[in-house]
Amino acid sequence: MAGKEQAIGQLDTRSAAPDFWDDAQAAQAALQQRTALQEQVDRWRSVAAGAIDLRDLYELAQGEGDSSVMHEVAHETAQLRDRFGKMELDLVLNGPYDSRNALVSIYAREGGTEAQDWVEMLLREVTRWAETRGWKTEILDLMAGDEAGIKSVTLALRGLNGFGYSRFLAGIHRLVRISPFDGSGRRHTSFALMEVLPELDNDIDVEINPDDIKMDVFRSQGAGGQNVQKTSTAVRLTHIPTGLVVQCQNERSQLQNREFAMRILRAKLWELEARKRSEETARLRGKHVDAGWGSQVLNYVLQPYKMVKDLRSGHETSNTEAVLNGELDPFVEAWLRWQLSEGADLDPGAPAVPGREEDR
Repeated sequence: MAGKEQAIGQLDTRSAAPDFWDDAQAAQAALQQRTALQEQVDRWRSVAAGAIDLRDLYELAQGEGDSSVMHEVAHETAQLRDRFGKMELDLVLNGPYDSRNALVSIYAREGGTEAQDWVEMLLREVTRWAETRGWKTEILDLMAGDEAGIKSVTLALRGLNGFGYSRFLAGIHRLVRISPFDGSGRRHTSFALMEVLPELDNDIDVEINPDDIKMDVFRSQGAGGQNVQKTSTAVRLTHIPTGLVVQCQNERSQLQNREFAMRILRAKLWELEARKRSEETARLRGKHVDAGWGSQVLNYVLQPYKMVKDLRSGHETSNTEAVLNGELDPFVEAWLRWQLSEGADLDPGAPAVPGREEDR
């Protein structure tokens, strides 16, 4: 905690400088970082103060032989221990980007209309999960399905440790169920890919040559293909050297959409370079580098039985309805503990992006 308090002091000194607001975007990012650090410090101070209060109350009740108060202290101690256990996992999220907001993209893969409906279900699940954590969500781009559902969607999750926690979502999500689109009532398997990136500010050095970007504009589309605007405000950016394509159509102005699209592009280019560094480091260490892109992470089975299972940590539940309604924290905690037990690399230098653009 001393390190976080020192960082807060440095940010306070920086914000008091006369030229602090010369770069408004950098200033805003610095204040957001300070707020995140202060929240973490306050939470740990609260737990420490609670432990001291319970200790004093227990000693007082023990001296007076008050069993009812001692029972109450035992109950509150168990709650505090559970709270401490969850906060302890926060310490795992110590990478330079873990505290940042997350950009989560969901793409329909194998399964046609089924897969597009699955993307819409996952969007609802992730949005509700974010709400339970007190995060704000914003859809930056959405491509509606041909008949139902969503082909692809990108949303921002804005809150403390948004990227650090959301990383567990990255990978292929598989769904097995009786298809509502099959008149014969047959069981279908659908797949969707989730990509998770940190939302980067301008203080992160990602070099982009303006000549390497091709920009196309088009009309924003609503669900079912209706034009929600009569002017071409949606923006699609193509990074020519890498072939990366991003787009944004959520904002009312072309300028705002271009700004958000550039943020997504910067994050994707950062991920590309970080992945190269991670794979090279693993190669030099003699570690096996998994050549599989888009590995399966979560299995959802609704028929012939009910189960959601994380193929990495082994955590599972039969309460599929709760998971689809956003109850993901038990899976996140199990994933973090699995990472610790496996000695896995939690440094965002090994990005949580298991798929390539050409695979989507």
